[in-house]
Amino acid sequence: MNRDPLVPVTATEAARLDLLETQLAALYEVSTVLSRSLDLRQTLREVLRVLHERGRLCYGLVSLLDEESGELLISALYNKEDADPFEPVSYRPGEGVIGRILEKNQPWILPRVGDEPRFLDRLNLYQSDLPFIGVPIRIGEGAAVGVFAAQPPVADGLLEERARFLEMVANLIGQAIRLARGVEAEQAALREERDKLRREVKGVHGFDSIIGRTQPMRLVFDQVRQVAKWTTTVLIRGESGTGKELIASAIHYNSPRARAPFIKLNCAALPDNLLESELFGHEKGAFTGAVAMRKGRFEQADGGTLFLDEIGEISPAFQAKLLRVLQEGEFERVGGGRTLKVDVRIIAATNRDLEAEVRASEFREDLYYRLNVMPIRMPALRERIEDIPDLARFLVTKVARMQGRELSITDSALRILMRHDWPGNVRELENCMERAAVMSADGTIDRGVIELTGLDVSTWDGRPAGATLGTAPGSGADPGPESSADSGPKVDLDDPDLDERERVIAALEEAGWVQAKAARLLNMTPRQIAYRIQTLNIKVRQF
Repeated sequence: MNRDPLVPVTATEAARLDLLETQLAALYEVSTVLSRSLDLRQTLREVLRVLHERGRLCYGLVSLLDEESGELLISALYNKEDADPFEPVSYRPGEGVIGRILEKNQPWILPRVGDEPRFLDRLNLYQSDLPFIGVPIRIGEGAAVGVFAAQPPVADGLLEERARFLEMVANLIGQAIRLARGVEAEQAALREERDKLRREVKGVHGFDSIIGRTQPMRLVFDQVRQVAKWTTTVLIRGESGTGKELIASAIHYNSPRARAPFIKLNCAALPDNLLESELFGHEKGAFTGAVAMRKGRFEQADGGTLFLDEIGEISPAFQAKLLRVLQEGEFERVGGGRTLKVDVRIIAATNRDLEAEVRASEFREDLYYRLNVMPIRMPALRERIEDIPDLARFLVTKVARMQGRELSITDSALRILMRHDWPGNVRELENCMERAAVMSADGTIDRGVIELTGLDVSTWDGRPAGATLGTAPGSGADPGPESSADSGPKVDLDDPDLDERERVIAALEEAGWVQAKAARLLNMTPRQIAYRIQTLNIKVRQF
């Protein structure tokens, strides 16, 4: 409505115009405050301060509904005389003026506080002879999620205008609450996902994930448990394929540095110039192609663990550069002059005879002693034959997940696996299990499938085909083919889960591949078992 400029303005209209101008300026400042930070409590208190100083509203409070208790909890309060924190105060829905506003989801204007018996001044702030205005805080069109209230400093005829202003501010507060809760929910989901991944990583790299019940592996477990507690440098020794990287992971993820980075580098994969850049990083323009500064593995692993695999492959020239950073924890990026200091735990691994290389002056003696603080030797698979069944079953389960189908391995297949020399150790066994899974049409890996993989079972100390699960080399439980029928536990030939081919093979193995003896075990004639061997395509072992 346009006002005639010739008509004099009354005192009430002048006061209303002055209030509207003040509220407009305060509203702009409130919107600015709400856009500054996602710290909801601090932001709300700053909004109440602006309203106190600019919007002519005193003792503003924001109370939000707690979803767990179902009560209104005061989240922000501005009292010029007192600083935070304030005494915790809560209201049940419908209790007092504040609870009533939440329950009815409607504004409430009190012309005079002292005239309303339901007003509960639990904060002991509000003057009884002044008005009080409270409005619901909504997120969208739903029910109220809180109450925004304040007390005008004077009793005048402009309470409706003040109430409308409070509703506008409450709408802005509602949007800020929605944003803050959305961010909080996302952060909570990220924290939960992070914790879940940490639990999974620790489970994957924990001691339970390392398979081995033999004495050599129990010694490794004891060493890993002890060394994981400290920052001691570890040198893992052993043939290729014995699981050195798995042990390094177990040490890191069970150490106080488990939440810090675990960085790996295969030293044999790079020449010296690239190895230096990979480990120490480089500055922009340090060499052709260095278009930007790049952090090296030492910087990436700061506070965590650096695993240097195949450490015995580095050249004598680079050994001197590596020794310095291991001794001092200091280095310079390639092309840079600034010395950088890092806190990194070193775990190294090698399959080479470093002592012989030190004697031959091919590996620096001082670097050897710097690395060989806590040596851990990984046994070869042929030294832990009794672990093969558990390893094979674990690897079959792993391959089954990769192929998305059910896989199983029979005892007869496990027995033939236990006779191989395994020069490639666990890595060779894993490859064998994957080949066997590919060759198995029905998902069952039996002796015949293992034979189809081309596995050579004749290389290990002349071990007889009658070897049984649970016998280990050198244990005295495998004297030879003549007594193999009495060595170790025997297969139950009456087991209904055995198919005919497995039953015949088990009898032959128990009999030391003497067909007449195997026939007696199966209640057959020699001619019958010979016929079974031919029709079932069983390869007869000769000794």
